[in-house]
Amino acid sequence: MPLKIVDATLSTFDQVFEKFKSENKPKFILFLADKNPSTNLSWCPDCVDAEPVIYKKLEASSDDLELLRAYVGDRPTWRNPHHPWRVDSKFKLKGVPTLVRWENDTINGRLEDHEAHIESKIDALLNGN
Repeated sequence: MPLKIVDATLSTFDQVFEKFKSENKPKFILFLADKNPSTNLSWCPDCVDAEPVIYKKLEASSDDLELLRAYVGDRPTWRNPHHPWRVDSKFKLKGVPTLVRWENDTINGRLEDHEAHIESKIDALLNGN
């Protein structure tokens, strides 16, 4: 089934997220570090490792899935302890990448930075376990 991907940054997230969450079906949010303009790769090595694995698993799903890629900003922006998604009561991000299953207007599972690249854990999150 096709994977629908939408992107958001700190400045566009609220508007994109409102539209994204309007349908009441399981969706996924992938919080990522921004890409370095000189290399076109994320400044975060964990994101570079996890992204292809996550996309492969989502694309292989038999369900119609939606993925919101939320870019946290450059390294100094993300390292700020008052980063909006670090202090947000819904997300409480600790690291990137973080893959979140969003269902019934709440987080229904998440994989933190140290586990977001593990295929079996991604499978479990996709299945709602």
